[in-house]
Amino acid sequence: MHQMHGPADLFHKFVTDTRREVAQPIFPGIPGGGEIAVRRKSFLSTLRLGMPMLTASMNRFLLAAAIGLAAVSTTVFAQEVKPLRVLLVTGGCCHDYEKQHMILGEGISARANVEFTFAHNADKTTKATFDLYKNKDWAKPFDVVIHDECSADVTDKEYVGNILNAHKNGTPAVNLHCAMHSYRWGNFKELVQPGADNAGWFEMLGLQSTGHGPQEPIAITYVDKAHPIVKGLADWTTIKEELYNNIQILTGHPLAKGKQSFKDKKTGEQKEAETVVAWTNEFGPNKTKIFSTTVGHNNDTVGDARYLALITRGVLWTAGKLDSEGKPLPGYGPKAK
Repeated sequence: MHQMHGPADLFHKFVTDTRREVAQPIFPGIPGGGEIAVRRKSFLSTLRLGMPMLTASMNRFLLAAAIGLAAVSTTVFAQEVKPLRVLLVTGGCCHDYEKQHMILGEGISARANVEFTFAHNADKTTKATFDLYKNKDWAKPFDVVIHDECSADVTDKEYVGNILNAHKNGTPAVNLHCAMHSYRWGNFKELVQPGADNAGWFEMLGLQSTGHGPQEPIAITYVDKAHPIVKGLADWTTIKEELYNNIQILTGHPLAKGKQSFKDKKTGEQKEAETVVAWTNEFGPNKTKIFSTTVGHNNDTVGDARYLALITRGVLWTAGKLDSEGKPLPGYGPKAK
């Protein structure tokens, strides 16, 4: 596990600069997002009490001063917000994780006030593991964990239990692409039963997938257009991508479906398939927020602005930093240019 390297200076400078321009509560006890509005309203109202006795020019001066001080308060508010601490786990079979972990890091950092830690394993097999998961407290330093590993044949139950317990205990998760096909054993190609020995990972995801079709473009349609993660986002079509199947939706809430047209290899017949490709879930006794998408096999898809917008919103939503309109809460948006 390592902090950003390579273009590290760029990232750390971005995070430092962002801290100067984003927001943190300045009135203790008042939930984030309302502080400046309350301050402005209170301050201006106080000034107005004396305004009838002042000249018009003095009124204008005091009003301008009030607005100016409110702006200063906003800046102070902005300086103190700490970035979300995001752990991005990448590695394993079948994908260009060496590039994708940097694409995701750069893309999300450009859209939200986040600070990344990478846990990247160069192992390209389905048995890639990560030392940090062996520690029961592995998730404590982080606000959100992005699972982008492809570890289909990792079946150590204690190891997987450590991962799941962190999310049961309240650490939010964002799951990308092959994370849906990781940590599975037993007869996982059949419907798992809630509470079964091999159901834990699927229960965290909220959906069970066992495979995918050929690489062809996927037409993505947002089906819950009022949900903050997708509100205002336009439907779009990917480049050639893998459409993951859904053999059952457990407790997941669909946000987007994907439709793919392909030629059957055996018959040559043109077919269509449609599945849920993005969804949310609540996991465990703490109802931990989980966001997942099966999209994201190829680098060009991972680097697509539409994909990065979706993932960034997923990160912010799981951390409770996305408002009902799909906008970052004050202090958690991108750095002002």
